[in-house]
Amino acid sequence: MKHKDGKPISLDRNSRTVPMAIMFVVLCGFSFYLGGIFCSEKENYVTDQVNKAVETSKETPAGSLQIKAVNFPECSADLQDYTPCTDPKRWKKYSLHRLSFMERHCPPVFEKKECLVPPPDGYKVPIKWPQSKNECWYRNVPYDWINKQKSNQHWLKKEGEKFLFPGGGTMFPNGVSEYVDLMQDLIPGMKDGTIRTAIDTGCGVASWGGDLLDRGILTVSLAPRDNHEAQVQFALERGIPAVLGIISTQRLPFPSSSFDMAHCSRCLIPWTEFGGIYLLEINRILRPGGFWVLSGPPVNYENRWRGWNTTIEDQRSDYEKLQELLTSMCFKLYNKKDDIAVWQKLSEGSCYKKLEAPDTYPPKCDDGTEPDAAWYTPIRPCVVVPDQKYKKTSLKSLAKWPERLHTAPERVSDVRGGSDGAFKHDDSKWKSRAKHYKKLLPAIGTNKIRNVMDMNTLYGGFAAALNDNPLWVMNVVSSYAPNTLAVVYDRGLIGTYHDWCEAFSTYPRTYDLLHLDGLFTAESHRCEMKYVLLEMDRILRPNGYAIIRESSYYVDAVSTLAKGMKWSCHKEETEYGVEQEKILVCQKKL
Repeated sequence: MKHKDGKPISLDRNSRTVPMAIMFVVLCGFSFYLGGIFCSEKENYVTDQVNKAVETSKETPAGSLQIKAVNFPECSADLQDYTPCTDPKRWKKYSLHRLSFMERHCPPVFEKKECLVPPPDGYKVPIKWPQSKNECWYRNVPYDWINKQKSNQHWLKKEGEKFLFPGGGTMFPNGVSEYVDLMQDLIPGMKDGTIRTAIDTGCGVASWGGDLLDRGILTVSLAPRDNHEAQVQFALERGIPAVLGIISTQRLPFPSSSFDMAHCSRCLIPWTEFGGIYLLEINRILRPGGFWVLSGPPVNYENRWRGWNTTIEDQRSDYEKLQELLTSMCFKLYNKKDDIAVWQKLSEGSCYKKLEAPDTYPPKCDDGTEPDAAWYTPIRPCVVVPDQKYKKTSLKSLAKWPERLHTAPERVSDVRGGSDGAFKHDDSKWKSRAKHYKKLLPAIGTNKIRNVMDMNTLYGGFAAALNDNPLWVMNVVSSYAPNTLAVVYDRGLIGTYHDWCEAFSTYPRTYDLLHLDGLFTAESHRCEMKYVLLEMDRILRPNGYAIIRESSYYVDAVSTLAKGMKWSCHKEETEYGVEQEKILVCQKKL
């Protein structure tokens, strides 16, 4: 710096130090101010991730997620049977083509409900199993459509405050037991543990699946939310496994070669239309050597055609088309009597080799789509051919039930880190955990708990450990997790793919116990915690339970949100007593 006369100005050393010190203090103060704003905004962001309506702050231990308390309001009464992803109010937005409007169509985030779905007026604690198999409270599922429209077929009948389930159906008005007895005569494997898993498409009130439970066969009853009103809700109210779903344009949420048997009792699915696309999906999910059972048109058309408002020539043509289609897909007619016909999916590769010939329909699927890809995956007009590298996935190669439950499946080797040893270790681990859970929640094993969901299973170990109890477990494998659902089915259990950022395919109040193991640790980067918990509240019955096994980082945050849903929770140690992981045992209040 120079003086006006051009000579340099000599500054004293101390005179420069003072303004520099002042500037340093100013900058430090400004940085602390900015830091305070940032930290405040960050805290608000974390809180907003839980709920915008913040009420009070709650201290949590160091190293755990901190959120603010909130009280979730009750939804309006017209949402008492709200199924977010199969909501009839949204159907008109979607295509009528192949009834695809009945498939999953979830609302966007800004339309998600942040309230608690209420029970209907007069709701009562559900009747306990096994009595529930034969009756339920009318006010819990207050729908008369089936009772009025199907009264002559004895699906159900209303008496006083209850619905009774006599076991009738369109093709078995004399009772489902007599119908299944005939089926067992046609398929001996239903008696000796060969057949363990089944799917019933168009299940009605799930009387077929309910009868099979007594015969050691576990059935997934499948039906859309349609004009039959609450088929799946009736099934689950009775204590019978069921999910909302329809064979339309998307694959069903199950792996390939999973079910031992598939069943359609006049389910009104047009099997030969659209190039046989629906039957091609049944072929994908049915394991080699498995059986497809059809009763109703066009089976036994020679004697039944007059009651079907058609001609014998049309029914003969329909039957011949069906037989031709099944033969082209490598099925053979296995047995037939009266109104029931049974086809078996072939295991040997010689028939499937023929599908590679040019101009063959349906053709063999190429390698473009993974056979097990089944979450929002379009059904393809081709035959998913059994992978010949598997020697022990066909029905005749599997161990019979119940030995099958604890036998390491061949497909476990397809899982990253999977092996026979890893499977047996997981099996042993869950035996120990289930024993501990029963100490924490003595209701397990009693008639208080019937419908159970393992929200993020690996190999179905939790379900296997509870197998001797009077309950069933829906095993859920995340669509973003390693594909282990095939292993679950190979050991004789049932389950489905799902993404917990969305609502599950079921009605409200359908499960007695929900179990999760590190779900928030695995999915919190994708799925907002409050919406997962609100969905758990939707599908959990009043007085139902949740066992939430989580890292210590999330446990207190989950507990805070659960309190806002009017759940009562208590924190417990794991069976190992480690600090990094805790267990919340919660109950939803009626």
